[in-house]
Formats: sequence, C-alpha cells, structure tokens
Amino acid sequence: MPSDYYKLLDKVDSPRDLKRLSEEELRRYCDELRHYIIEQCSVNPGHLASSLGAVELAAALHYVYDTPDDKIVWDVGHQTYPHKIITGRREAFRHKRQLGGISGFPRMAESEYDAFGGGHASVSISAAFGMAKAAELRGERRKVVAVIGDGAMTGGLAFEGLNNAGASKGTDLLVILNDNNMAIDQATGALKNYLLKISTSVHYNRLKQRLWGVLSHTPRLLRLCQKTGNAIKQGLLNKSNLFESLNFRYFGPVDGHNLKDLVRTLRGLHDIGGPKLLHVMTVKGKGYLPAEHDQPVWHAPGRFNPDTGERIVSPSGTARYQDVFGETLLDLARLDRRVVGITPAMPSGCSMNILMREMPERCFDVGIAEGHAVTFSAGLAAAGMVPFCNIYSTFMQRAYDNVIHDVAIQHLPVVLCLDRGGIVGEDGVTHHGLFDMVAFATVPGLVIAAPMNETELRNMMYTALQWGGPFMLRYPRGNGVGAPWRGCPFETLPVGRGRRLREGRDVALLTVGPVGNFAARAAERAAREGVEAAHYDLRFVKPLDEELLDEVGRTFKRVVTVEDGSLRGGVGEAVAAFFNRRGYQVEVHALGVGDAWVEHGTPAQLYALCGYDEEAILRALLGR
Repeated sequence: MPSDYYKLLDKVDSPRDLKRLSEEELRRYCDELRHYIIEQCSVNPGHLASSLGAVELAAALHYVYDTPDDKIVWDVGHQTYPHKIITGRREAFRHKRQLGGISGFPRMAESEYDAFGGGHASVSISAAFGMAKAAELRGERRKVVAVIGDGAMTGGLAFEGLNNAGASKGTDLLVILNDNNMAIDQATGALKNYLLKISTSVHYNRLKQRLWGVLSHTPRLLRLCQKTGNAIKQGLLNKSNLFESLNFRYFGPVDGHNLKDLVRTLRGLHDIGGPKLLHVMTVKGKGYLPAEHDQPVWHAPGRFNPDTGERIVSPSGTARYQDVFGETLLDLARLDRRVVGITPAMPSGCSMNILMREMPERCFDVGIAEGHAVTFSAGLAAAGMVPFCNIYSTFMQRAYDNVIHDVAIQHLPVVLCLDRGGIVGEDGVTHHGLFDMVAFATVPGLVIAAPMNETELRNMMYTALQWGGPFMLRYPRGNGVGAPWRGCPFETLPVGRGRRLREGRDVALLTVGPVGNFAARAAERAAREGVEAAHYDLRFVKPLDEELLDEVGRTFKRVVTVEDGSLRGGVGEAVAAFFNRRGYQVEVHALGVGDAWVEHGTPAQLYALCGYDEEAILRALLGR
C-alpha cells in the first residue's frame, strides 16, 4: 500500500475517535482496516480469515456502544483483530503473538476494552450474562454484548448460557451470532442446517427487509414488529424459532458487511431490554479473495504475499506430527474395520481430514463439543468400535470428567489423541498443552504415552489399537525430526516400558516425548566436555517403567528429568517419589514448566524461558 493510504486508520486510536467519523468515513475506515490486517498478517502471521469477516461488525459495535463502559465479550479471539486495532493497539498489532508483544486473543490484563479473555470457544454468552447480571444487581446502566461466531454456538457451554440467560427476562443482554457457516473447517450439525434454512429463505428475507425498514424509523414499534415477524417466521419455517423458544427475542438475519444497516440495527436494539439475539451473516475471509475461496487454509495461513495470495512456506524436510497421525489413522482404518475417527471441529487442524476424504462414513466431526466427543467415543467403544478421538491438549481440559466417568471407569477402548501437547508457541497461554500429563496421570487404568518421534507415534497408535482399554497419546504441534515412518511395518510396543538410548556413567537423563531429541543433543555435547550421560526415553508417562527406574536408582546418584509440561505433579516429581519409596539416594533435577503461566513467543524462545531447551539441559547435565 502507498504510504499515504491509511488516511483514516491513522486518525483512530480509540472508539471515541471512531465515533467522530461520518457513516461514509466509517465505510472507508473499514476498507483501510481490512487492508491493514491483511498487510500485517502477511509478514507476522495470525488468524486472518475470521477477523476479516468481522471488520464491519467490530466497527459498528464500537461506533454504537459506549465502550469500555459498555462491555463487548468476544467469543474466540480469532475474530478480534479489528477490535484490537480500533481500541488503541494499531501499532502494537505489528508485534502481535511475538515475545513481549500483544496477544492474538482478548486479554483483560492487556486492555480495558477486552472485557473478558477468550481463547477457547463458547464462553461469551455465559460470561456476558454474568456481567449483565452484575450490572443489574449494582444498579448500573451499562450495556453488555456477547459476540459468538466461528462455530462456537455448537458448544454446549453456549447453550447452557442461552438457557440460563433466557430465564432472566429482566437482564439486558444482546447476543450477536456472527454466522459465517464455518468453524475452522466447514460447520457441521443440525444447528448449522437450521441457521442455513433461516438465512436462505427467500420469502423470509423479503419480509425481513420490510420489517427492518419500519423498525429503523419507528423504534417504539420494535417489540410489536418483532412479535409479528417471528409469528410469520414460524409459519414460513414450519417450526418455532429456536432462540425465541429460549426466551431470546430474535432479530435478523442481517448482512454483517452492510455497515449502514448494521449500525441502524444496533441503534434500534440499543434501548430494548431483556435477552435478545441478533443473527448477523458474514463471510469468513471477506475482502480478500484467496481467503474467501479457501477459508480453512486462510484461517491461519502463515506468511504470504498479500498481492498474489501465494503462501510462503519454509521447507522443513520433515512431516508434521499431525500428518503422521492422519495418515497412520487411515492405515489403521484399512487394517481394522472397528477403527473410527472423532474430532470436535478440527479435521484439518489434526489431519483427520485424511480419513474423512477416504472413509467419510467412519469419521465424525461433532462440532465444538469436546465433552460430547469423548462420551460419543465411549458409546462407540461400548458397542464394539475402537474410536480415535483427537482433541488438542488445551481443549481436552474441557472433557476431563468425560474421560474419567465415561471412558476410564468403564475401561473402554477409546484412544484419546492429544495433539498440541506441550508448548505451542504464538497462540500463547490459552493454548499451551501443559497440564495433560499432570491431570490424567492420576486416573486409574489410563495408559499415557508420549512418542519421541514420528516412528514412535505411528507404532504407539498401532499399540493403542490392540490394547483393549483407555489409551492416551500426546504429541506436539509442528514438525517431526525426520524419523522414518511412512509405509514402515507396524510394531507393537510393550506398554509401560521405556528404552535406553545412550550409555553413560556420570548422570542419568530421563526424558518423555519429543523433548528427548534436543536432550539427546545436549547429552552429546556434555560428553565432549567430559560428562557421560546415560539417556533413557521413558515413552510412557503412565505406567512408568519401574524396572528401568530401579536400574537408574541403583546406578546413579544424579538424575536429570525433562518434560514438556508442568513440573508440579509431573513426571519429574513422579520419578523422585519412586526413588524415595525405594530408598534410593538420588538427587533429581527436574526440568519443565514451573508454577507460572507461559505467554506467547516462538517455541524455541519459550523453551529457553522455561529452562528446558538444549542449553538448559546441558547446564543441568554438567551440574552448572
């Protein structure tokens, strides 16, 4: 863009500045804002397509509402880049998701305009209802808006919030359903079909235009018009309106990119009390053709050429762990008819789309519903199938009870695949998978395995298929180390047994998962400095290999453990407790994540900050 392109963008440093614009200037401001997001995300990657689709919505909300006194709760940070830029973070946006820069998601500690943090889906309605109820109890006349989109309405928490808020008729709450028919991938489920039926009804949309024409000029008739509109909608759709059934007054759908109508509609709703829902139709990736045409890829495309749309992919030479999972799952499904795949709205994110393309009848995208995904898998297992349920580690936190109550207690053969285990990098504190090993190691009968490389992941999946009970696999985001895997014959691994990778006499190095790879390099460097470290890959978090630990306890007086997760209650503490029970006099130096939140940055930066990168491991081996 020319240096003088951003004539309006550079004048807006707060919503107060935005309100000084005319509606025509606001339209031009949105064009500049969209170009700025594209420009900045092309060189400093982030979640692009969802935010492009929310440009007009964010501008209209801050134009109409008196933020930060009025509260806007954004569901999932994917759609909040326009909001961040409008609210004084235009220059800081250049360093989003970088170490020391602003977060890619809403953070209460970052800005007074971020009314509530949002990294996981479906939280907005419950949180906004809590804020609205607090304002009511305190006698405050503030407005509260929940903006929910990118498939988050499919989450059970969203329906719990609607159910509770709808029963409180006096509480002033506006829910905006930013409906783009997408999550990261194509939206699924009955709700999607219902919303699509509403939004594509020719007769209904003709009626809607006439109805809102009246509303814009006679706001006092809003309630009467709404009742009339919903009565006709019921006749046209031959069923009651879902949201009206939950005591929300339903308005829409309206075009979320028609700024004039959007502002007029929000102004019309501003002074209407009680729970209400505005259905806004948007296009994910709006205004950038590559993103509109391939929305899943452009959800978070990495670096790209903004002029041509060519994505800039750095060749790594190794496969991503998620692709090893996806291709191996397809191989296992070909071997065994009991194998099925389950994902909560992440088929491309976890590469289960590979199975979905080949065997769509044996792969289930259940929407953003992690608890349901686990219990649905338990039901499949109880009826003779072997489900591979793939959920990012950070999102599996939502299904903790389902794992215990529905899978583990009943000893069902569900393979729980935790993608993004450990540090994930730029997505930051809400997305690091740091608590899974600690949380699930206490669950009786649950096997927890962590492969060190691609070959191990493939063979652990094969082992899990044969195990006959609950089996959890956790592996990281990103690329493997180049270990051979594609087409390799399957090998059944002994459950609960580790392996010795390197002989040594001075110190024992115990690792679990892919951190073992840079620990191995640290051991080689330590040897060059005269310290011989025996390196053991534990392979299994649970059960721990007691025979291996006995060998270590008898042989060594000093042990270094390394794990890509929380130290409190983690593998290092479990190893130290084992030595204590056996009476071994062993000094254990545990490396991992301490009792603190880990912010965003590159994985290499965060490993160093947390003290378990290659350099930190080397120092521990050398006793420094």
